[in-house]
Amino acid sequence: MRSAGPDTPDDAAPAPEARSELRRQSRERRRLRAAVLVLVSVVLLGAVPLFFGIRTLSRDPVFDNLDQLNVPGWAAAKTVDDVSGSRWCLLDCRLRERTVTSEKPPTDTAQVYEDALRQDGWQPWKVSRCPEQKTKGSYTCWRRDELTLDLWVREPTCVPPPVDGEPAVVPSPDPSAAATECTGSLVSVKVRNAIDDERTRPQPSTDPSLTGEDPFPTVSGDPLGELTPSPS
Repeated sequence: MRSAGPDTPDDAAPAPEARSELRRQSRERRRLRAAVLVLVSVVLLGAVPLFFGIRTLSRDPVFDNLDQLNVPGWAAAKTVDDVSGSRWCLLDCRLRERTVTSEKPPTDTAQVYEDALRQDGWQPWKVSRCPEQKTKGSYTCWRRDELTLDLWVREPTCVPPPVDGEPAVVPSPDPSAAATECTGSLVSVKVRNAIDDERTRPQPSTDPSLTGEDPFPTVSGDPLGELTPSPS
């Protein structure tokens, strides 16, 4: 039986081509793992900013500012927000409306809200058409930077406040159907862009020429008066 010499190839050792293929597959697996790790890192790092970005776009910062008003808990027992229009004033500028239920009477509620608005940098705005029409309760107007705010505090209507996506409840004409005790107050806050608030624009003058009256009335009769007859 002939023994294998030193130059005899080892049948157990892989061929050079096989070793090259193994190294190539190992490199591909490493690259694939690295690509997966990079992809996972990008997704995780981008998900948090994307989440807060979407939240910022969907949540109007004006409401966040109203949430930070320094009012006691009893003055904001229940809050309902509604928004319409475009934040960038495309076609219609944004209108923010908030309805708040307070547990105390309108006088106390209006005072804490007015104090909170002053603390937050809002300034009382004395302007005509505030309110647009005569209303009950306390109605005041405010301005800050590029925004205007209407604050209306009045007695509750003894019906539930409006709910997002649901029609308003019409009070029943039957007195027996009304609540036996109607306490607290109802607060309405309306915030608009100043450029979209007609009250920030020049108001119509009381000049008669702008009210339909002729500023230059025609003098009746002959403007030259009676002619003096000449001597004959």
